Amino acid sequence: MKPFDYDLKYDELDLRQHPELYTIGRGEQGVLLVEPYKSEILPHWRFKTPEIAKESSKKIYDMFLQYKKQDDFVGMDMARKFLQMGYTRARRYANHKGGRKYAKEDGSLLPFQNDPVKAEAAAIFKAQWEIAKKDPDYVKMKGIHRQKYENA
Repeated sequence: MKPFDYDLKYDELDLRQHPELYTIGRGEQGVLLVEPYKSEILPHWRFKTPEIAKESSKKIYDMFLQYKKQDDFVGMDMARKFLQMGYTRARRYANHKGGRKYAKEDGSLLPFQNDPVKAEAAAIFKAQWEIAKKDPDYVKMKGIHRQKYENA
């Protein structure tokens, strides 16, 4: 697996036009860099309440399916990353008030809490993320992308 390339000038690149430059990386790497997908998906990414998370995750998953129809693996992977990030960020806010895990002053771990509202929002995103990452076409396209562009 090739590491995500943080050295590309993402603000100048359209990776829809140059999918060969896209590296999947690990987890959510590049989610807030890769254009035009970041600008297309980010406005819909919200997780404050379960209702908002449901609407947001549905919209992002619908975008995932639209990218799939367009045979756009990079778009599918970016939508998958936003779903994953919805889960991880909502979980962080569920576990730590304000979303901050470590104290600014000394880097110590802040007290754990359990916010059931944020936990429910996280579960909504996680369910949608699981569906996306297991989609048979996504799995197949991911393998093709890695073989074609990331094994060089």
